[in-house]
Amino acid sequence: MVKAVGFILIGFAAMEISGWAIHKYLMHGPLWTIHKTHHQPSKSFFELNDLFSLLFGSIAVLLIFLGLGQLDYRFWMGIGISLYGVLYFFLHDVMIHRRLKWFDRPGNSFLKGIFRAHQAHHRTNRKEDAVSFGLFVVPKEYFKEEKK
Repeated sequence: MVKAVGFILIGFAAMEISGWAIHKYLMHGPLWTIHKTHHQPSKSFFELNDLFSLLFGSIAVLLIFLGLGQLDYRFWMGIGISLYGVLYFFLHDVMIHRRLKWFDRPGNSFLKGIFRAHQAHHRTNRKEDAVSFGLFVVPKEYFKEEKK
């Protein structure tokens, strides 16, 4: 069971690290045509950018199926990627962008920091000049409480 938890954490961490790199260098690079739909006001519930979620979800499902017979590292890493995807959906799509209005804006300091970092990322609708490309690991400056 300890190995399973370790591989779940590896899958989760791999998503944050690779997600940061993919976001910064591909989405804000050669794949900007797809990703820019997330930086522009949308009249639709779905964005072309949602294709990235399908890609990452497909990788998780593939790993789960490949490791299902032995419940080996692939299975547990797929579970970690899936866990990341679920938390990403709730944090990014529900709480930050309010695509579904299930919860109020974040209230605790950790979630507020993530929210502020994401707001800073969206201050531009251009592929250049964006900051803060991760979701869970963001610069500590965004966790400082604003003075009233």
